[in-house]
Amino acid sequence: MGFQRGRLTHSTERHELIKLITDAQKSGARQAKACELLGLTARTIQRWIEADDMTDKRTSTIKRPPNRLTELEQQRIIKTVNSIEYGHLPPSKIVPKLLDKGVWIASESSFYRVMKSHKLLTHREKVKPNKKIKKPKALKATRVNEIYTWDITYLPTAVKGQFLYLYLVMDIYSRKIVGWQVHDTQLSTLAADLMIDICRREQVKPDQVTLHSDNGSPMKGATLLATLQELGIVPSFSRPSVSNDNPYSESLFKTLKYRPEYPEKAFESMGSARKWVSGFVDWYNDEHLHSGIKFVTPNQRHLGLDKAILAKRHQVNEMAKLQNPSRWSGKSRDWTMINEVNLNPEKKEAMRAA
Repeated sequence: MGFQRGRLTHSTERHELIKLITDAQKSGARQAKACELLGLTARTIQRWIEADDMTDKRTSTIKRPPNRLTELEQQRIIKTVNSIEYGHLPPSKIVPKLLDKGVWIASESSFYRVMKSHKLLTHREKVKPNKKIKKPKALKATRVNEIYTWDITYLPTAVKGQFLYLYLVMDIYSRKIVGWQVHDTQLSTLAADLMIDICRREQVKPDQVTLHSDNGSPMKGATLLATLQELGIVPSFSRPSVSNDNPYSESLFKTLKYRPEYPEKAFESMGSARKWVSGFVDWYNDEHLHSGIKFVTPNQRHLGLDKAILAKRHQVNEMAKLQNPSRWSGKSRDWTMINEVNLNPEKKEAMRAA
């Protein structure tokens, strides 16, 4: 109830508090728990009961106004201002509404005083019901050109406040960058043109690919969505402001911007930006040994070469282990091929993958 511990009480109020605790005990509650909820100790209640005249034996008497609200009255105010009916109204409107119903609890100033002491004087208005946003559907890729993920990142220019925009599309199974482009604006039509080009080069068939992205306007633009429908590509979207729903693109952008070759100064032109990104994509696809796919390059995995490469690594490891077993204290490194890649997996799958 929010009883202020250490404060002296009138006998009437003590009777009410004792009755509340007794009723709670009859309902099965423990006395200590009931006292705790009221801000009292079991010893205090015992002292009150033992006193014949219900007087408080403490000597540090604190005078209080005779018209001060009781704890029960304060709790009634708190309950009222937090109710569904009055929760969005200020005391200046609550009090007259109660009077219209023939109910008197306290004055408007008393309402404000109690609300201030309980930190309830915030902006009061009807609260919109929480809109439950479902997590994106769990996706699983077991081959190339099955699940793409894409996003747009900023590239700085020599003009302060102006940026270039890098559109980047990745195949999550192979981690290959299957398409990219640099533009000076973010438009759904530009993303649509990029997807048409990717589908032509990768020979994507209708109903073959799911394209995952965040909720940006280019991602949900009418032109892109219409193009995806024509291409037979299923769109998938992250939850608003949840970057973990699109982890592969986020990780790719981090790799890009933390490359030692990433320009310290801004790009002088769109041509220079495209030239640098082209070099990065070549390195990433053809030279970068990606940790998420057992340290083969994205192109090797995209072309299906990773199985033989990993098998050879395992064979070399085993031969070395046979020739000098004392060098191995346990199992040799696991070069088993990764057969599936999950995007936004359910908790059980995520724990199993970990």
